[in-house]
Amino acid sequence: MTGKISSEKEMEAINRYTTSPLNKEDVFTFTVTLCDNEVDRDHECFSRDALAALRELFTGKTGISDHSMRSKDQRARIFNTYLEEGFHKTSSGEGYLALKAQAYMLRTEETASLIAEIEGGIKKEVSISCSVNKATCSVCGADMKKHDCRHVKGRAYNSKLCYAILSEPTDAYEWSFVAVPAQRKAGVTKSFTFKEENHLYNPEEIIKSLSAEKPVTEAEIDTLKAHIASLEELAGEARVYKSALLAEIERLALLAMPKVSFKAFIASCEGMKIKELRELRDGLDSQVREKLPATLQLRASAKQTKTEKNTEFRI
Repeated sequence: MTGKISSEKEMEAINRYTTSPLNKEDVFTFTVTLCDNEVDRDHECFSRDALAALRELFTGKTGISDHSMRSKDQRARIFNTYLEEGFHKTSSGEGYLALKAQAYMLRTEETASLIAEIEGGIKKEVSISCSVNKATCSVCGADMKKHDCRHVKGRAYNSKLCYAILSEPTDAYEWSFVAVPAQRKAGVTKSFTFKEENHLYNPEEIIKSLSAEKPVTEAEIDTLKAHIASLEELAGEARVYKSALLAEIERLALLAMPKVSFKAFIASCEGMKIKELRELRDGLDSQVREKLPATLQLRASAKQTKTEKNTEFRI
């Protein structure tokens, strides 16, 4: 929420960071969602343990504008942090968890316009700056920071989206008001509510929404992109397999039906489904086995005399 201090404890927490005690009338406070464990626009997400560690690291950190390192761009400071559970699952299937913070700024003529923009919902989105020791690949489990992984973030591998799971944070530098944050839910909040439903990450449900001409979110668009990429990968593998099936069918047909027009036959096969092609291949293979039963190439002749050696190898 935004506005005035609601308790003496909050004022005490704020005065831990001041050189001269402030009164309730001197400060403007607001709540901000810093980050969560959902996959963000950079195809990264924090682990739940990382969020717990960042809670301690971000307490007391300054808020600035557009990650500017100039002291005159300092706008606010965090005086309290906490973790809050959500009511839905993330795209990876774990319970949603957000790191939230209470921040304050001084009520002055200089900050009046910024306070008005926060209260009016203009200044809302925020981004954080921190460092972590580990970035684990969601596909293979390798540490991407050590270049042990060949997977590319944002691509799907066998229907599994590749993203980096950030863990073991070492420091938190600052948080900043920005126009487009990497984390979709990061920003100033009135209360902790969730409008997204579990079907957001179900491609079939998203397609139904599109058919009904309902608007889609960026999270839903990312889900569809990953789903399409995985389908394209599967389609490529299917084309290679079908090509190999057709080549095998052509070989067997030459043996089983030597008088058939092969160009017309293969052309008709190309329109068949993979299941039908497998059945055709198995049928042709049975015919070939009946016409050309397998024999032992090196079977010894019954007429071979004792003086004849290795005659079965003679040409």
